[in-house]
Amino acid sequence: MTKIRISKGLTVDGRDITERFVRAAGPGGQNRRHEATAVALTLNVDASSLPADMKARLVTSTGRGVTGKGLLVVMSRAYRSQAQNRAAARARLIALLQRAARQPRQRRATRPDAQSRETRLTAKHVRAAVKRARAERETP
Repeated sequence: MTKIRISKGLTVDGRDITERFVRAAGPGGQNRRHEATAVALTLNVDASSLPADMKARLVTSTGRGVTGKGLLVVMSRAYRSQAQNRAAARARLIALLQRAARQPRQRRATRPDAQSRETRLTAKHVRAAVKRARAERETP
């Protein structure tokens, strides 16, 4: 594999990705049980040349996709042919890396304006009055 372009100025070396063909599990015909058509792509996140912040986002965004040893595993067994599964797995890996490459927008702290505060407090007073009236009616 050659370099895989993730975004402008950011690539992953193809040698960092290990490709393995395994037998697909589940029901199916003779081909599924005898041919290794499923693809498992493995990327060592810790040893890769990705920026540190991107590595952290990749680990948190993929969840169980990253093993305890820091390996990102992408499987594809949707198709009957190795070539289609390989293309699907690569596309999913690139999509994961592109999503991790985007930095999240910084949240700006905001305050509710006076009108919304007043509306909320009025609603609370009305609700409290309803409950108070209900409690007064129920006591014998």
